[in-house]
Amino acid sequence: MEGGSGLGREGLSAREEFYTQNYRLGMTLATSSFGKVKVAEHALTGLKVAFKILDLPKIRAMDMEEKVRREIKILQQFMHPHIIRPYEVFETPIDIFLVMEYWKSRSLSDYIVEKGRLLEEEARRIFQQIVSGVECCHRNMVVLSDLKPENLLLDSKCNVKIADFGVSNMMRDGHFLKTSSGSPNFASPEVISGESNAGPEVDVWSCGVILYVLLCGSLPFDDEHIPNLFKKIKAGIYPLPSHLSPGARDLIPRMLFVDPMKRVTIPEIRQHPWFQAHLPRYLAVPPPDTIPQAERIDEDILAKVVRMGFDRDELCDSLRNNLQNKATVVYYLMVDNRGPI
Repeated sequence: MEGGSGLGREGLSAREEFYTQNYRLGMTLATSSFGKVKVAEHALTGLKVAFKILDLPKIRAMDMEEKVRREIKILQQFMHPHIIRPYEVFETPIDIFLVMEYWKSRSLSDYIVEKGRLLEEEARRIFQQIVSGVECCHRNMVVLSDLKPENLLLDSKCNVKIADFGVSNMMRDGHFLKTSSGSPNFASPEVISGESNAGPEVDVWSCGVILYVLLCGSLPFDDEHIPNLFKKIKAGIYPLPSHLSPGARDLIPRMLFVDPMKRVTIPEIRQHPWFQAHLPRYLAVPPPDTIPQAERIDEDILAKVVRMGFDRDELCDSLRNNLQNKATVVYYLMVDNRGPI
């Protein structure tokens, strides 16, 4: 934990302490050039959250304010079991505070390094969760653009959370997006070529690379020399190991099709027999849009929140209108901590 003169509890300045009075902040989980993430306890419920503290002057000095605000805006759109949930956002003239779902986890990348290639059933279960989360993003007009194992978190039961939206773009009807950043090994041919592209197709390609890595324990396209790596990606030539099942050998090439117009789509992936096998009921249909999903209120949790002193009608109205306040924070914290899916 940080310390030093003039700082309050857990290394916070008096200014930060005033704005974080509803949370008891603990150890630092991560730091970056313009902020830090701490584990925190919500004072009213005692439940854990991830508390992100962002330094606005540093963000502006690095010309990153638009990127940071875009990530926050994107996160606030989603309610999905495999996307990190933000509970509330508040700011001062010099800080942004983002309170998020706490996910005691490791990255999918670390898991693959530890285990090597996964058995097909485990790989399929993880892949099904990823695709469902990506589909939710696309239905809300967001393309991730930098989908890779490092940005996918796993809990102790290997459930997935999409966690990083820093390179994401908003899709607009009739407009094309251009993405120049991301991870070369997971980037599609049209991205590394600098072509304008509609968006969803690049995430399909990245999902294909991820599925390959899950099943094979190695990258389909890899080379220490970046120009050579780009040549391999643009050619779309890679080995398909003999241990892959017929279903996987059919699906992967459909996702890693060089021409984005002929590449399989997320809805088509959903209908593929390999994907459909042992598909959990809660993932069996496409995710609803955010607002209809918010309207399905958990009556048991609602009653518990009301017993804590919140007005029932005001809480229901806030949930249906996707408003952020103390009551909705309590409600969603309790929803997310009620147990396994």
